[in-house]
Amino acid sequence: MSSTEESARPASEASIPPSPATLGSVIAAYVAVTKPRIIELLLVTTVPTMILAAGGWPPLGVGAAVLVGGTLAAAGANTFNSVYDRDIDSVMARTQHRPVPSGRVGVRGGLAWATALSVASAVILAVFANVLSAVLAVVAIAFYVLGYTMLLKRRTPQNIVWGGAAGCMPVLIAWAAVTGSLSWTPVVLFLVIFLWTPPHYWPLSLRYREDYAAAGVPMLPVVTDARGVLRQIVAYSWAMVAMSLVLIPVASMSWVYSAVALILGALFLIEAYRLRSRVLSGQDEVRPMRLFHWSISYLALLFLAVALDPFIARYIGGPVG
Repeated sequence: MSSTEESARPASEASIPPSPATLGSVIAAYVAVTKPRIIELLLVTTVPTMILAAGGWPPLGVGAAVLVGGTLAAAGANTFNSVYDRDIDSVMARTQHRPVPSGRVGVRGGLAWATALSVASAVILAVFANVLSAVLAVVAIAFYVLGYTMLLKRRTPQNIVWGGAAGCMPVLIAWAAVTGSLSWTPVVLFLVIFLWTPPHYWPLSLRYREDYAAAGVPMLPVVTDARGVLRQIVAYSWAMVAMSLVLIPVASMSWVYSAVALILGALFLIEAYRLRSRVLSGQDEVRPMRLFHWSISYLALLFLAVALDPFIARYIGGPVG
């Protein structure tokens, strides 16, 4: 604030010192910097993967280790991201009130917090699950921080495509923790989430295109017109739905998952084409956030079907084929 602005303020207002941070506000800021809502979405895919890997309920200790370790890994990666992106977050209206750009969490404190969370994650997974799951967690953190945040996000409009790979890692971590190895099933689950990420995130980028442009972040909607973005959203949506059906023969899923995947996939494609038709017809109210919010429901319901399939198939039908 300039001296002119300061002198223009009423004396009573200018003399009021800023409110000191309380313990509760500090804790809230350090929780917020981990982006809990993103972590919730990651856990939606983790638990069903463990159930599928175990063919039922996974061992309690391993399940707890994956949930705690996975949460800490995501929290650590998100905190590193928050600290590094503080400059662009301060420019964007949607993010300028986040803890780091607003000054509620300092850079040193944020880095220390991110490091502690990441180390704790690896230790918990290594001790209470297995080394493979811990290594995969470290790879996920490193890729999200170094690959996406520091290298891809500010350099390519395909940033979210490749950066989204880090968000797919929880299914590999969960499978490895339960089985001690990897197979084609978690790879297919990984690819479902990988292909889901662009049609999930690009509608959000469309909604906040001006924000990303002001911050100099080359999200696809910033460098490509809406029609081009929707072409890619539709293409990735088809690929995602196809991959969700590949899981049926690969993991011997029953008709329960098969029916849910078909119905959800059809609904997702309808929403994608509906958004595309609004753009092509030049409607003033495009409403890209409708697809964004539906994509979250799609992923949650699809993985709920993954979790329920081993239990339901046991009583009302065997695997397909």
